[in-house]
Amino acid sequence: MNDTSTSDVIGRRVEVNGEHATVRFSGIVPPVAGPWLGVEWDNPERGKHDGSHEGTVYFKCRHPTGGSFIRPNKVNFGVDFLTAVKNRYVLEDGPEEDGKEQIVVIGNKPVETIGFDSIIKQQSQLNKLQEISLRNCAVNCAGDKGAIAKACPNIRKVDLSRNLLSSWDDVLDIADQLKHLEVLNLSENKLRFPSGSPARTGTFPALKVLVLNRTGITWAEVLRCAAGWPVLEELYLKSNDLLISERPADVLQTVKLLDLSSNQLIDENQLFLIAYLPRLEQLILSDIGLSSIHFPDAGTGHKTSMFPSLQYLVVNDNQISQWSFINELDKLPSLHALSCSRNPLTEGSKAAHTTRGLIIAKIGQLKTLNKCEIPPEERRGAELDYRKAFGREWKAAGGHQDPDKNRPHAEFLAAHPRYQSLCLKYGAPEDGELKTQQPFLLENQLLTLKIKYPNQVDQEVVEKRLPELQCLECAVPCQMEARLTVREGPGRLKCGAARLWGHETCSALSDSHKILRLLHDHSEGEGTAGPSSQSSCVRTAALL
Repeated sequence: MNDTSTSDVIGRRVEVNGEHATVRFSGIVPPVAGPWLGVEWDNPERGKHDGSHEGTVYFKCRHPTGGSFIRPNKVNFGVDFLTAVKNRYVLEDGPEEDGKEQIVVIGNKPVETIGFDSIIKQQSQLNKLQEISLRNCAVNCAGDKGAIAKACPNIRKVDLSRNLLSSWDDVLDIADQLKHLEVLNLSENKLRFPSGSPARTGTFPALKVLVLNRTGITWAEVLRCAAGWPVLEELYLKSNDLLISERPADVLQTVKLLDLSSNQLIDENQLFLIAYLPRLEQLILSDIGLSSIHFPDAGTGHKTSMFPSLQYLVVNDNQISQWSFINELDKLPSLHALSCSRNPLTEGSKAAHTTRGLIIAKIGQLKTLNKCEIPPEERRGAELDYRKAFGREWKAAGGHQDPDKNRPHAEFLAAHPRYQSLCLKYGAPEDGELKTQQPFLLENQLLTLKIKYPNQVDQEVVEKRLPELQCLECAVPCQMEARLTVREGPGRLKCGAARLWGHETCSALSDSHKILRLLHDHSEGEGTAGPSSQSSCVRTAALL
């Protein structure tokens, strides 16, 4: 039992064969003689009962199988911080070095020492440490007062996750001696936090990153302790069953990243309580059961005053199923990056690239989606596809190519708040773009080409049905009804996809010989594309 008396163990954290637990009882459990410890396991499947034995309740557990009785000599109560550091980081010296004699002068007298070099070496090693990981090293307390500051004063990053720390005061006793501490990970320590009395302040003057995942901390305790984190920038509170109960007042004002993942009790109304943290740039809300969000202070096409600095939002693994959620995100004034994977909206019947395109089109300032950068050409294509896909609905709602008559009803604007701005950006969709898509049959995929001679008025216009042309550079089909005018002299054929699909006019088709060869093959012998004797077809073709 590591020389720990059973008289003062209630509430202590312990380790038994790799499993962690909290001591809830110490004493006799009749009819078996001898002392017992009643423990509540972190993993309730490890236990056997709820703290009762033969009808007598010795302690209580949150889970009906979370408790066990264990003999004290089977329990590890852990070690102090400095012992754990030495166990992990101090190199052991060989016996010949430990036994080396050395003469040193103390005052005016020579003193013979043994192992003096080893002590100096160990002190030097600890003094140089700046980053340490003591994860799962059974650390339970700070140890002797001042010992940490004397042995390793330069530590800046500490991982104390999954240890045997029992209370926040234990943490403060360690941190008080690490004045340069910038990063601290306390995850998976079941800590008792201060409740009524004000928390000690000034303990973390340089702390920038604090990880409190799975510590059991409440939101009220976060705010109570936060006074001691004056320059904190990143706070991780994953899996604590948090309820955001009040707005931070004069605390957390420097926080840039806040992780609230896997706190299933949080809803959108609670999020509004943290919406005015002035420097919050990254908010992680994965796996909280979130399904909706609405910023009541901003109407369609306007920006919200909430989350003024938020640049990166993570809402993976939630219950988002409506596009209205994505529409609302366009109201965030600084949002540039979004992660929205594994939601019903993104895992539905639509292809992944289609869903991605819709999200890009709906959030105008987005630069990164699901950790993939959005290049300008992808945004342009997504917005044009969106503009075309909902063009018929827009027109039915009152949309019009004439700006003076373009007045879609409010229901359409609520469902597609960016549509009007896309019409201003690219022009309103033309009637030809809004034709109903025909079934995918070869007959429906042919291009109708009308050919005439400008200099031969009496020549009838000839219609040809040709296979779909394709832009050689951008691989976008020219799906349009084209009219071809054959003219004398040099020229070039330009891709009709430019107007319909939003692509730049393609220089790849400037070699008119390739295109005219296609025309020649279909028209030779009919006299519609010029004399057949000109095998190279050097006459000019231009799409009207």
